[in-house]
Amino acid sequence: MSTIDTTRALTRRTTDGITDSGAAGIREAAPQLVLLAFRIVVGFLYALHAVMGFGLFGGVDGAGTGLPPFTLYWWVSVVELVGAVLVAIGLYVRPAGFVLSGMMAFAYFAMHLPQGWNPIYNMGEPAALYSWIFLLLCAIGGGRYSLDHLRTRRAR
Repeated sequence: MSTIDTTRALTRRTTDGITDSGAAGIREAAPQLVLLAFRIVVGFLYALHAVMGFGLFGGVDGAGTGLPPFTLYWWVSVVELVGAVLVAIGLYVRPAGFVLSGMMAFAYFAMHLPQGWNPIYNMGEPAALYSWIFLLLCAIGGGRYSLDHLRTRRAR
């Protein structure tokens, strides 16, 4: 591609006839960059919850106690940690989001809802929010800046 073709590809005409090259690229990239940051932050924060089951960051009781290995709740922490890493790096975001959304919905309905209907008072707000966040990621995927995008692009 020649320099002129490259410039034409990067420059577009606006309705008033003024050319706009940089702003259009930023407007197109911004949602994907925000999705990348969103995935990384959500994955990191969710991983912090997951590793508490292994006794890290205060553990499950605030005193560094971990869950007994190979019990049901220990495996839940393993699945949460793997899912959080997959979401953060953008690999298999849709299936990971589906599984994590279901886990958080189950946690809300099984553990928090019996304490009352209001998520603020039954301490279920994080579970409800994570359930919807992961359902959103399941629906929209990892975006352009994800390993899923590279993986599916190479397959084509």
